[in-house]
Parts: sequence; structure tokens; C-alpha cells
Amino acid sequence: MKRTREFWRKKVHDIIYEADSPTGRLFDVILLFLIITSILLVMLESVDSINAKHEDFFHFAEWVITIIFSLEYIARIISMKKPKSYIFSFFGIIDLLSIIPQYLSLFIIGANALVALRVLRLLRVFRVLKLARFIKESDNLIKALKSSRAKISVFLLAIFSVAVILGSLMYLIEVHQDSGFDSIPKAVYWAIVTLTTVGYGDIAPVTPFGQFIASIIMILGYSIIAIPTGIVSVAYNKQHEVQTNTQSCPHCGKSNHRDGANFCYECGEKIN
Repeated sequence: MKRTREFWRKKVHDIIYEADSPTGRLFDVILLFLIITSILLVMLESVDSINAKHEDFFHFAEWVITIIFSLEYIARIISMKKPKSYIFSFFGIIDLLSIIPQYLSLFIIGANALVALRVLRLLRVFRVLKLARFIKESDNLIKALKSSRAKISVFLLAIFSVAVILGSLMYLIEVHQDSGFDSIPKAVYWAIVTLTTVGYGDIAPVTPFGQFIASIIMILGYSIIAIPTGIVSVAYNKQHEVQTNTQSCPHCGKSNHRDGANFCYECGEKIN
């Protein structure tokens, strides 16, 4: 009995979590089709003229898809030896958030509109199409951001300091000119908007000296944009290895194993 249960648990895990097998790929393709269908239904439902004609159909179809997603969520949990590794993972949280809104709609009017969160589940397309290079590249980008966080934090702190100083200076220059710089927080807001080259135009200096300072800030903004890009680029270029393995550990749920790996790098469990 225990062996039979373990066999079916492993079978379900292979279908749900593996993108290499025909059944696993078919499962993911069907899942993505349902996700896209659900999003389209929510979008069409928001159009009053269409919703008036097909309200009952939208309601029925959305509940059918929600029930399917609920069963899939439960299957993902029971197919793992350590369910918490899926429940509290990124995709586990996204999967749960894609289910809850429809049930909340029973108690809160309009909550089903949050079902559009299911669009985040389309990230699974990388596993379905086996675009492992892009999966690995996204991992490299995350690693690059993590390794650069100290430098970026110092950079952001420096930029905030510059914005406060320049904003305070602009307040002193423009405070009596009725140009919108009627407080230091507003002036700092203007400095941030100008440094980032957004330029809403809701506040603008009118004095010659204020306009001169603004011109310097605008030029400074262009050079500032390139700095974090350079920091991340250097860290990103240090990530070389590209893997094509899409297998997920049936015990802890870790993925991105090395090509040809027989055991999980996290818990040592044998993988398929």
C-alpha cells in the first residue's frame, strides 16, 4: 500500500513539476491555456456591454477554472515530500493568490477582478517551452542584483542625499516666487523627478538662478542613470554557466540543477 502511494505521488510529481516528459509538457500547456482563458474572461467581464449578454457564462467558466486550479494546487502540495517548500515558494504563493479571489467574491463584491493576478503564472511558460537559457539568464540577473545590492544601496543613499540638498537649495531660491516650491518636501520631490529625467512639469523654477541649478540637475540625471546599470552589468558578466536542466526535486522542490545531476544540490534527494 505504501509503495503504491509512493508510486502515485512520484507519478503526479513528474507530471506537474517536470517539463521534460511529454505528459509534463502537456500538463503545463493545458495549464497555461487555462490561465490565459481565465485572464481573457476577467477582461471581457469588465466590459459592460459584453458582460450583460454573457454574465452567466462568465460566472460558470470562471468557477470551473478556479476549481481546476484548486485541484492542481492541492496536487502540487501532496506530491511533495516537503509541502512547505512549495507552499511558501514564489510560485506557491502566486498559485494561491490566483485561487483566493474567486472564493472571496462570495463574500466581497468585485473581489473576483483580482483573478487577473493569474497572469503572473504565465512565468511558467519558460519551463513549458524549455527555454532553459532564459531561465538561467534570469537566475544570473537575480544573482547579479544580489551581489550588487551593497553598491546599489550606497548609490541610492548618495542620490537621496543629493536630492535633499538640491531640493533644499531650490526651496531657498524659489520659495518667494510662487513657482510651487512652497515646502522642502515638495522641492525634494521636484529634485527626484528631475534627477530621474521624468519631468512631470507640475513644478518648475522661474528665477534665472533656479533655472541654472535645474539645468545642472538635468545633466546630472543622465550620468546618474548609467551608474547602477554599470554596477549590475559588471556583476552580471561574471555569471557564465548556462544549464538546460528543468528538473525539480520531489523532496524540497528546488530546481535549476546542473545538467546530468542525479541528486538534489539542496537536500541530496535522488532526482529523475
